[in-house]
Amino acid sequence: MSSPETIAGIVSLRGKRVLVTQAGEFMGPVLCSVLAEAGADVVADDSSLTDPATPAAVVAKAGRVDVLVANLALTAPSTVAGDATDDEWREVFRHLVDPLPRLVRAVLPQMIERQSGKILVIGSASALRGMKRASTYSAARGAQLAYVQAVGVEVAAHKVQVNAIAQNFVENPMYFPPEVQALPAFQERLKREVPLGRLVGAREDAMFAAYLCSSAADCFVGQVFPVCGGWVAR
Repeated sequence: MSSPETIAGIVSLRGKRVLVTQAGEFMGPVLCSVLAEAGADVVADDSSLTDPATPAAVVAKAGRVDVLVANLALTAPSTVAGDATDDEWREVFRHLVDPLPRLVRAVLPQMIERQSGKILVIGSASALRGMKRASTYSAARGAQLAYVQAVGVEVAAHKVQVNAIAQNFVENPMYFPPEVQALPAFQERLKREVPLGRLVGAREDAMFAAYLCSSAADCFVGQVFPVCGGWVAR
Protein backbone atom coordinates (compact mmCIF):
# COMPACT_ATOMS: atom_id res chain seq x y z
CA MET A 1 0.00 0.00 0.00
CA SER A 2 1.01 3.60 -0.37
CA SER A 3 3.04 5.52 2.16
CA PRO A 4 1.32 8.01 4.46
CA GLU A 5 2.62 10.89 2.31
CA THR A 6 0.57 9.80 -0.70
CA ILE A 7 -2.80 8.98 0.89
CA ALA A 8 -4.49 12.25 0.02
CA GLY A 9 -3.34 11.88 -3.57
CA ILE A 10 -5.06 8.51 -3.91
CA VAL A 11 -8.19 8.88 -1.79
CA SER A 12 -9.85 12.22 -1.13
CA LEU A 13 -12.35 12.71 1.67
CA ARG A 14 -12.11 16.48 1.74
CA GLY A 15 -15.34 18.08 2.85
CA LYS A 16 -16.63 14.79 4.27
CA ARG A 17 -17.61 14.47 7.92
CA VAL A 18 -16.97 10.88 9.02
CA LEU A 19 -18.29 9.39 12.26
CA VAL A 20 -16.25 6.45 13.56
CA THR A 21 -17.75 4.45 16.42
CA GLN A 22 -15.76 2.72 19.18
CA ALA A 23 -12.91 4.84 17.92
CA GLY A 24 -10.47 3.69 20.58
CA GLU A 25 -10.96 -0.03 19.93
CA PHE A 26 -10.45 -2.65 17.23
CA MET A 27 -9.70 -0.78 13.98
CA GLY A 28 -10.78 2.59 15.35
CA PRO A 29 -7.41 4.30 15.92
CA VAL A 30 -5.91 3.48 12.52
CA LEU A 31 -9.18 4.25 10.75
CA CYS A 32 -9.35 7.69 12.34
CA SER A 33 -5.73 8.38 11.43
CA VAL A 34 -6.00 7.31 7.78
CA LEU A 35 -9.38 8.97 7.23
CA ALA A 36 -8.00 12.24 8.59
CA GLU A 37 -4.96 11.97 6.32
CA ALA A 38 -7.36 11.62 3.39
CA GLY A 39 -8.88 14.95 4.35
CA ALA A 40 -11.96 13.86 6.31
CA ASP A 41 -13.34 15.75 9.26
CA VAL A 42 -13.29 12.76 11.62
CA VAL A 43 -15.66 12.51 14.57
CA ALA A 44 -14.05 9.85 16.77
CA ASP A 45 -16.62 8.59 19.25
CA ASP A 46 -15.63 6.26 22.09
CA SER A 47 -19.08 5.64 23.54
CA SER A 48 -20.23 2.19 24.53
CA LEU A 49 -23.19 1.48 22.28
CA THR A 50 -24.93 -1.20 24.32
CA ASP A 51 -27.51 1.18 25.79
CA PRO A 52 -30.38 1.33 23.26
CA ALA A 53 -30.49 5.14 23.42
CA THR A 54 -26.78 5.75 22.87
CA PRO A 55 -26.45 5.21 19.09
CA ALA A 56 -29.03 7.89 18.29
CA ALA A 57 -27.41 10.23 20.80
CA VAL A 58 -23.99 9.71 19.21
CA VAL A 59 -25.35 10.53 15.75
CA ALA A 60 -27.25 13.56 17.04
CA LYS A 61 -24.13 14.88 18.77
CA ALA A 62 -22.07 14.44 15.59
CA GLY A 63 -24.52 16.58 13.59
CA ARG A 64 -23.98 16.24 9.87
CA VAL A 65 -22.63 12.78 9.03
CA ASP A 66 -21.57 12.15 5.45
CA VAL A 67 -20.08 8.77 6.27
CA LEU A 68 -20.77 6.43 9.17
CA VAL A 69 -18.05 3.88 9.91
CA ALA A 70 -19.64 1.33 12.22
CA ASN A 71 -16.59 -0.08 13.97
CA LEU A 72 -18.14 -2.53 16.46
CA ALA A 73 -15.98 -4.89 18.45
CA LEU A 74 -15.94 -7.30 21.36
CA THR A 75 -13.36 -9.78 22.56
CA ALA A 76 -14.51 -12.99 20.94
CA PRO A 77 -15.54 -15.85 23.25
CA SER A 78 -13.87 -19.18 22.54
CA THR A 79 -16.58 -21.45 23.89
CA VAL A 80 -17.34 -24.78 22.27
CA ALA A 81 -20.81 -24.72 20.73
CA GLY A 82 -22.30 -27.18 23.20
CA ASP A 83 -21.28 -24.98 26.13
CA ALA A 84 -22.27 -21.60 24.67
CA THR A 85 -24.99 -20.25 26.95
CA ASP A 86 -27.95 -18.01 26.23
CA ASP A 87 -26.19 -15.30 28.23
CA GLU A 88 -23.11 -15.49 26.00
CA TRP A 89 -25.28 -15.35 22.88
CA ARG A 90 -27.19 -12.31 24.14
CA GLU A 91 -24.02 -10.51 25.24
CA VAL A 92 -22.26 -10.95 21.90
CA PHE A 93 -25.32 -9.80 19.96
CA ARG A 94 -25.80 -6.89 22.38
CA HIS A 95 -22.36 -5.55 21.47
CA LEU A 96 -22.02 -6.47 17.80
CA VAL A 97 -25.51 -6.62 16.33
CA ASP A 98 -28.02 -4.55 18.30
CA PRO A 99 -26.19 -1.20 17.93
CA LEU A 100 -25.99 -1.47 14.14
CA PRO A 101 -29.66 -0.92 13.17
CA ARG A 102 -29.90 1.78 15.83
CA LEU A 103 -27.00 3.66 14.27
CA VAL A 104 -28.42 3.20 10.79
CA ARG A 105 -31.92 4.34 11.79
CA ALA A 106 -30.40 7.45 13.35
CA VAL A 107 -28.21 8.45 10.42
CA LEU A 108 -30.27 7.41 7.40
CA PRO A 109 -32.86 10.24 7.46
CA GLN A 110 -30.27 12.97 6.91
CA MET A 111 -28.49 10.96 4.22
CA ILE A 112 -31.75 10.24 2.38
CA GLU A 113 -32.73 13.89 2.61
CA ARG A 114 -29.43 14.91 1.02
CA GLN A 115 -29.52 11.98 -1.42
CA SER A 116 -25.95 11.26 -0.44
CA GLY A 117 -24.14 9.21 2.17
CA LYS A 118 -22.16 6.10 3.01
CA ILE A 119 -22.28 3.53 5.77
CA LEU A 120 -19.35 1.15 6.14
CA VAL A 121 -19.43 -1.70 8.63
CA ILE A 122 -16.13 -3.11 9.86
CA GLY A 123 -17.09 -6.75 10.18
CA SER A 124 -15.42 -10.13 10.21
CA ALA A 125 -14.65 -12.88 7.74
CA SER A 126 -15.50 -15.35 10.50
CA ALA A 127 -19.02 -15.05 9.10
CA LEU A 128 -17.82 -16.38 5.74
CA ARG A 129 -15.85 -19.45 6.82
CA GLY A 130 -16.41 -21.89 9.63
CA MET A 131 -14.26 -21.52 12.73
CA LYS A 132 -14.17 -23.82 15.73
CA ARG A 133 -15.11 -22.35 19.11
CA ALA A 134 -16.59 -19.24 17.52
CA SER A 135 -20.29 -20.02 17.11
CA THR A 136 -21.73 -16.99 18.91
CA TYR A 137 -19.18 -14.55 17.50
CA SER A 138 -19.49 -15.84 13.94
CA ALA A 139 -23.29 -15.76 14.13
CA ALA A 140 -23.24 -12.13 15.27
CA ARG A 141 -20.80 -11.13 12.56
CA GLY A 142 -22.96 -12.97 10.04
CA ALA A 143 -26.01 -11.02 11.17
CA GLN A 144 -24.09 -7.80 10.54
CA LEU A 145 -23.26 -8.81 6.98
CA ALA A 146 -26.79 -9.97 6.18
CA TYR A 147 -28.12 -6.65 7.46
CA VAL A 148 -25.65 -4.72 5.30
CA GLN A 149 -26.70 -6.59 2.17
CA ALA A 150 -30.42 -6.03 2.82
CA VAL A 151 -30.17 -2.35 3.76
CA GLY A 152 -27.67 -1.71 0.98
CA VAL A 153 -30.09 -2.69 -1.78
CA GLU A 154 -32.96 -0.89 -0.03
CA VAL A 155 -31.32 2.53 0.19
CA ALA A 156 -29.28 2.50 -3.02
CA ALA A 157 -32.04 4.39 -4.85
CA HIS A 158 -31.46 7.26 -2.40
CA LYS A 159 -27.79 7.42 -3.45
CA VAL A 160 -26.71 6.02 -0.09
CA GLN A 161 -24.17 3.18 -0.22
CA VAL A 162 -24.03 0.61 2.56
CA ASN A 163 -21.17 -1.91 2.48
CA ALA A 164 -18.96 -3.95 4.78
CA ILE A 165 -15.39 -5.08 5.16
CA ALA A 166 -15.24 -8.68 6.40
CA GLN A 167 -11.78 -8.99 7.82
CA ASN A 168 -9.64 -11.56 9.52
CA PHE A 169 -5.92 -11.88 10.04
CA VAL A 170 -5.66 -8.10 10.00
CA GLU A 171 -3.22 -6.50 12.40
CA ASN A 172 -5.10 -4.90 15.30
CA PRO A 173 -4.63 -4.66 19.06
CA MET A 174 -7.88 -6.44 19.97
CA TYR A 175 -7.61 -9.75 18.10
CA PHE A 176 -3.96 -9.94 16.99
CA PRO A 177 -1.84 -7.97 19.48
CA PRO A 178 1.97 -8.17 19.30
CA GLU A 179 2.17 -10.86 21.97
CA VAL A 180 -0.09 -13.13 19.91
CA GLN A 181 1.81 -12.40 16.71
CA ALA A 182 5.06 -13.41 18.40
CA LEU A 183 3.86 -16.91 19.29
CA PRO A 184 5.49 -19.64 17.16
CA ALA A 185 2.16 -21.48 17.02
CA PHE A 186 0.50 -18.39 15.59
CA GLN A 187 3.24 -17.98 12.99
CA GLU A 188 2.68 -21.57 11.94
CA ARG A 189 -1.04 -20.95 11.74
CA LEU A 190 -0.45 -18.00 9.43
CA LYS A 191 1.64 -20.14 7.10
CA ARG A 192 -0.94 -22.93 7.16
CA GLU A 193 -4.19 -20.94 6.81
CA VAL A 194 -3.42 -17.61 5.15
CA PRO A 195 -2.19 -17.67 1.54
CA LEU A 196 -0.66 -14.22 2.00
CA GLY A 197 1.61 -15.71 4.65
CA ARG A 198 1.33 -12.73 6.97
CA LEU A 199 -1.20 -10.49 8.64
CA VAL A 200 -2.80 -7.80 6.52
CA GLY A 201 -1.40 -4.52 7.81
CA ALA A 202 -3.76 -2.31 9.80
CA ARG A 203 -2.94 0.55 7.48
CA GLU A 204 -3.61 -1.55 4.37
CA ASP A 205 -7.06 -2.34 5.71
CA ALA A 206 -7.75 1.27 6.68
CA MET A 207 -6.69 2.52 3.26
CA PHE A 208 -9.25 0.24 1.65
CA ALA A 209 -11.86 1.49 4.10
CA ALA A 210 -11.01 5.07 3.15
CA TYR A 211 -11.52 4.22 -0.50
CA LEU A 212 -14.94 2.72 0.23
CA CYS A 213 -15.83 5.91 2.11
CA SER A 214 -14.91 8.08 -0.86
CA SER A 215 -16.90 9.19 -3.91
CA ALA A 216 -14.69 6.90 -6.01
CA ALA A 217 -16.67 3.97 -4.57
CA ASP A 218 -20.21 5.14 -5.34
CA CYS A 219 -20.95 2.01 -7.40
CA PHE A 220 -20.90 -0.54 -4.55
CA VAL A 221 -24.28 -1.56 -3.14
CA GLY A 222 -24.74 -3.91 -0.18
CA GLN A 223 -21.43 -5.60 -0.80
CA VAL A 224 -19.20 -7.53 1.57
CA PHE A 225 -15.48 -7.29 0.88
CA PRO A 226 -13.23 -9.93 2.49
CA VAL A 227 -9.91 -8.49 3.66
CA CYS A 228 -8.09 -11.50 5.05
CA GLY A 229 -5.02 -12.36 2.99
CA GLY A 230 -6.88 -15.04 1.06
CA TRP A 231 -8.24 -16.86 4.14
CA VAL A 232 -11.63 -16.49 2.43
CA ALA A 233 -11.58 -16.50 -1.36
CA ARG A 234 -15.16 -15.23 -1.87
